[in-house]
Formats: sequence, structure tokens, C-alpha cells
Amino acid sequence: MNFALTDRQKELKERVTAFIDGTVIGYETDKRLTSHGPTDALRIELNGLAKKAGLFAPHVSEEFGGMGLSHVDQAIVFEAAGRSPLGPVALHCAAPDEGNMHLLEKVATPEQKEKYLRPLAAGDCRSCFAMTEPGGAGADPSGMKTEARPDGKGGYLINGRKWLITGADGAGFTIIMANVVDPGGKEGATMFLSPMPAEGIVLDRLMDTMDSSFTGGHGEIVYQDLRVGPEAVLGEVGEGFRYAQVRLAPARLTHCMRWLGGATRAQEIAIAYARERHAFGKPIGEHEGVGFMLADNEIELTQARLMIWHTAWLLDQGEHARHASSVTKVAVSEALFRIVDRCVQVLGGTGMSRDTVVEQLFREIRGFRIYDGPSEVHRWAIAKRLMKANRK
Repeated sequence: MNFALTDRQKELKERVTAFIDGTVIGYETDKRLTSHGPTDALRIELNGLAKKAGLFAPHVSEEFGGMGLSHVDQAIVFEAAGRSPLGPVALHCAAPDEGNMHLLEKVATPEQKEKYLRPLAAGDCRSCFAMTEPGGAGADPSGMKTEARPDGKGGYLINGRKWLITGADGAGFTIIMANVVDPGGKEGATMFLSPMPAEGIVLDRLMDTMDSSFTGGHGEIVYQDLRVGPEAVLGEVGEGFRYAQVRLAPARLTHCMRWLGGATRAQEIAIAYARERHAFGKPIGEHEGVGFMLADNEIELTQARLMIWHTAWLLDQGEHARHASSVTKVAVSEALFRIVDRCVQVLGGTGMSRDTVVEQLFREIRGFRIYDGPSEVHRWAIAKRLMKANRK
């Protein structure tokens, strides 16, 4: 096993880090940052800067205008991008667009790729992925209540309600998960593509949540006889859950990559503070109570990075890596939260304020323990695989 970065990977890491630290971090006090995330105007401006720097869409294939990086390369670049909550937005590798682009590259027809993937990859629009429902589909998607019924013309009418749909406000299109109900025909969970806005799609409200880094916030959407044609089916009818795994296994990992960068920056801020802040006759970092917290952070950052790299390597070998991505998601999300929590503690009152980005990172990373599968559900899935002796 060789954990050394290649010269190319080192150069990528340096370029992205310099771009984030030298350009993007300066936008963290921009007035276009709202409680529902950065505005589209800010996103577009940052995208333009990333394009000029040659760092736009690192995960997208060169065919669709991206950098075509491997999963291991992405781990290095996404971590550096995650040093700022705005970094992934700038590089256009933030959720949910990053996961949607990956899904479309794997599953969409050539026509769907031209209509939806190409403009999304170029940053000409945003997208959202609508699966989670109030009181229904979430960690257990089998509880999904949204239905798609044949309209008698070859298409479908979709009815239902989704919530916590990231990026819904202002999205150019959506991927909708719905149960096809078609007695005598093919049924089951199915993904559909639809432009937004569209007749039959109602953004009922923007939800107020503790995080604020995703453009478009988190919306609650109602589908009222949304009519889609047969060409709107993404992949095959009844295969929606399988495609969800195509999307979610890498998406869990890219979240780990991005927030690892954020936790690393929080650690840097805490270390700098611990060197400068004096109490009881010396810098607080020289007191074991503080120094040990910083040491534990360093240990867990190293562990998280190695787990991410290993799972990324498995994906590059063509494996599904569902087991590894679940293990990594739980371990990394919980470790990163412990890290930023310690950073708040080291900073004391400053950590509770918005004088540094640590307070926001604390809020953002807390949410990461829930989305893309809460730790408890992943542990349950891991245990099931262990009992079946099947870790693929």
C-alpha cells in the first residue's frame, strides 16, 4: 500500500488550497450569504472564478466539460475545497448537484444527458434530488408515498409531497423518486426527470434548518398531477432503489471529503488560538486539558483521511463499496463532529460567536450525521451484512 501523493496530486492539492484560502474564504462575509445558503448570484460569481483557475467541476468527465478526476483524486481536491463552506459551491462539486451529475453520467440516456447533464455540468443551472418525505421515505425509502400513475398517453401523473429537498428553490430541474402504480404493468420505485419550474410542482415552503451552506436551502415540495412523458423515466421503471445506491455510495464519501476539509480548517483555527491565548501563565495549548483535545483532533483527522482514501480507492477499482462507504460515513461523520466540538471548546466564547467560521462548521457537520443515512441506519446495515458475511 502506497499513501504517497503523486506529483500531479500534490499540485492539484496546492492549487485548490491556494484558490480556497486566497480567493474563496474572502467571500465568507459576503452579504449574499443567507440563512438558506449562498444566492445564485454569489454561486455564479464563484463558479466563474473557479473556471478561470481551471478548477471547475473536478468530478465530471471531460466529455461534459469537467476535470475527469478519479475518486482518489476527488478525495484530495474535495478536502481542499471543503476548507470553506463556499469551496464546493465555487468548484461546483457541492451536494446535491455533484451526486446528481454522477447519477446522470451513469444512468441517463444520451438525450437526457444533453438536456440535463450538460447544462448542469457547465453550471448553467442547479438541480435537486427529491426522495425524502415527511413521515414517509427517508432513511427507510420503502415508506415512500409519492405515486406515479399512467396517464393513458404513455406518460405518468405524479402526486405526493417531499421535504428537506436540498437546492429546490431555484433549481433548473429535479430528479423525483416515486412509486409507479400500474396494475398489469411494471411497478415500483422509479426515478423521473422534470424541468423546474413546471406546472404541477409547488414549492410549498423553505424550511429553516441549522445548516446554511447549500444554495437553494431545503424545500418542501408538493406534486399535484405533475405530468411527465415516458422520456422522463431515468433508467428503468421499478429500479429506483438500485439507482439510488449508484448515487448515494459515492455521495456519502464525497460529503466525508468536503467536511474533512472544514474540520481541518477548524483545527487550524483552534491551534492558532491556543498558541496566542494565555491563561494561568502560559498559552492555553500548553495546558493538557486543551493540548490533549488538539492531539485527539489530529489523531481523528488522520484516521478519517485514511478511511476516505481507502474507500475512494475501492470505488476506483470498480467495486460498489457499499459496506466500506457505510463504515466510513459513520466513522468520519461522528469523528468530524467530535473534532469541531472540541474546536468550539478550545475557542471558548469565541467559538460560540461568528467571529470565526468554526461556529458554522459546528452546525453544518452536525447535520452530516443525519443526511445520506443517519449513523444508526448505517450501523444496522453494516450489522446485516456482517451476519450475511457479505460486505460488497
